[in-house]
Amino acid sequence: MQRLLIIGYVWPEPASTAAGAHMMSLLNLFRSSGWDITFASPAGHSEHMADLAREGIHCAEIALNHSSFDAFISQLQPQAVLFDRFMMEEQFGWRVEKNCPDALRILDTEDLVCLRQARHDAFKKQGVVNPPPGPSLLFTELAQREIASILRCDLSLIISEAEQRLLTDLFRVDPSLLHYYPLCYAPEAPGHRAPGFDERAGFVAIGNFRHAPNWDAVRWLKEAIWPRIRALLPQAECRVYGAYTPPKATALHNPRQGLHIMGRADDAAAVLRAARVNLAPLRFGAGLKGKIAEAMACGTPSVTTSIGAEGMAGELPFAGAVSDQVEQLARHAVTLHEDSARWQQAQENGYRIVTERFCRRHHDQYLLERIQELQQNLAQHRLDNFTGAMLRHHLHRSTQYMSQWIEAKNRD
Repeated sequence: MQRLLIIGYVWPEPASTAAGAHMMSLLNLFRSSGWDITFASPAGHSEHMADLAREGIHCAEIALNHSSFDAFISQLQPQAVLFDRFMMEEQFGWRVEKNCPDALRILDTEDLVCLRQARHDAFKKQGVVNPPPGPSLLFTELAQREIASILRCDLSLIISEAEQRLLTDLFRVDPSLLHYYPLCYAPEAPGHRAPGFDERAGFVAIGNFRHAPNWDAVRWLKEAIWPRIRALLPQAECRVYGAYTPPKATALHNPRQGLHIMGRADDAAAVLRAARVNLAPLRFGAGLKGKIAEAMACGTPSVTTSIGAEGMAGELPFAGAVSDQVEQLARHAVTLHEDSARWQQAQENGYRIVTERFCRRHHDQYLLERIQELQQNLAQHRLDNFTGAMLRHHLHRSTQYMSQWIEAKNRD
């Protein structure tokens, strides 16, 4: 039996974030394939974290900048280590290589942090939604760190085809170091039927409030988009759900205007199935948007921006409508809510996207085959990646000495 160590940035919360759900997909994939899994994290526990032990996954608490991790991983001796986001590879990568040099090192990027941050900065400075992703936008210190982490690993899981193209075309990352593994969904059970147009009502918006793009989207919805929707559809109602709802979001609750701040959704699929239209007016961000992918799986059309739609449909028609302009977003939302034929076509588009692009069975099998191939040819794969070896050499020196200095300082 092969052993897999996952070093998590946080403990997964599948009901709170798309990242948490994505991590659970990976855990279920490896567990169902017979791997013995240990999930370790330096983060504190949370009220809504998944019960990994119940899923047969070992859990371990690890410390930053502490040699106890060396003893821990030396005893575990995993065949593969998966870093949950590049910050964990920066912190623990050199220790993994030192103590388990033959372990396959995999980076789960979730989304490109440097892209998300660059778009956020551009929006704050210039109010630009989805600026062109060129060197002036993306060649930042954060990008240097993230791309270096990708180059140091044997394989990086990329959630969006748009981000994979960005890595190969702009940052010149060799495709052999990347693997497309999107948000994945199992086929619907035979006989399943989502609620139809007449069985639904109103709008929904959903997303973890700790994620800056989601909070900005709710503010924009409240201040600009929703008043225009209500002007066109005076009785419209929108329910906004999100984990970790702060007081500033609760303050937006206004039933007289049809805007209801609902807090955490115990069952995101249920609230999406009850709504006629999903609103996701994202002005910055990166990766695939879990709220839109899940809406498609639930048969709920979405109205979103070019940021929200990025990487979703490929060459297929989108499951709803896309615009970066307030007036058009409002009109698209009202049209989808009122026009049953347009709504039904958008629903069918969503089902097709999920089936053809995000089928769990297809992507799971392809990832397992890629890992097996790499394990069989790991020495040559690393010889072909001189840049990664060079970066590991320099990182080991700088990070190792800094970490040892912090550990020694903490003992004093």
